[in-house]
Amino acid sequence: MNLRHFLSLADAGGEAIAHILNEAMERKELRAGWPKGKVDSDRPLDGAVLAMIFEKSSTRTRTSFDLAIRQLGGSAIILDSSLSQLGRGETIADTARVLSRFADVIMIRTDHHKKAEELAQHATVPVINGLTDLSHPCQLLADMQTVIEKRAKLAGSRWAWIGDGNNVCNSLIEAASLLHFELAVACPGGFEPDMVIASSAVARGGRINFTHDPKVAIGGAEVVVTDTWVSMGQEDDEYRQEAFAPFQVNEGMMALAASDATFLHCLPAHRGEEVTDAVIDGPQSAVWDEAENRLHAQKALLLWAMGKIG
Repeated sequence: MNLRHFLSLADAGGEAIAHILNEAMERKELRAGWPKGKVDSDRPLDGAVLAMIFEKSSTRTRTSFDLAIRQLGGSAIILDSSLSQLGRGETIADTARVLSRFADVIMIRTDHHKKAEELAQHATVPVINGLTDLSHPCQLLADMQTVIEKRAKLAGSRWAWIGDGNNVCNSLIEAASLLHFELAVACPGGFEPDMVIASSAVARGGRINFTHDPKVAIGGAEVVVTDTWVSMGQEDDEYRQEAFAPFQVNEGMMALAASDATFLHCLPAHRGEEVTDAVIDGPQSAVWDEAENRLHAQKALLLWAMGKIG
């Protein structure tokens, strides 16, 4: 059996993602009202070990994966690069070989997508992309779960991305083509998403439109998504702030979307920049459900990676 690596949504494919989302929602419902630390009744990953490598700071990824493996009956080992031999020059290949002897699945959160690819190449257990500079597929699992919960459908829904063509945007483009929802992407000139990912998504049959006008993209959208204008490791310069200023998701911008549109943000948010308090704290915002769903979606992802579902 081939290892089920999850470096991008395309690694799993649309059918498997649908299985993952259904499993996530079922397990979430079964746990309603339970203490957070209580293990799922079936303990599907009893005794399994998840190794987590962090080369970038993290709140939601660290806590959601740690709790996910615990609720499934397993345990986690956390490695910060500054406190491990990776930070002293040990190769990714050697790290992969060693961790494969200690863990049943590995998650990595890193600056460079090639590191995740190299880890998967040399590991003998599944590798999950917890975030790279190129993509953030785990975030999109949570986003799609949230939209299904809020809107009762995913296929055929109309989404708009407003802001930087970053890793989350790249994964959203991929998701739209695999799960059959419409997407309009609005980025300032010079801040477009990865064109290889975009071209592949369109060739896959994705209904995706690209524009530099946020008002065009958001018009009639049922789901509005944004992210910070400055990602970790990027320089927050005056040019970037000026370029993104027209892309702020505020009450006026949301008024152009569908009247019952759902607002999403992967967090952390720079309030007053890409989004205003009135929107992120308003009645259309689902960001807190979205954040919680990182846990449920990643539990199902771990089960898929370990061959327990799909």
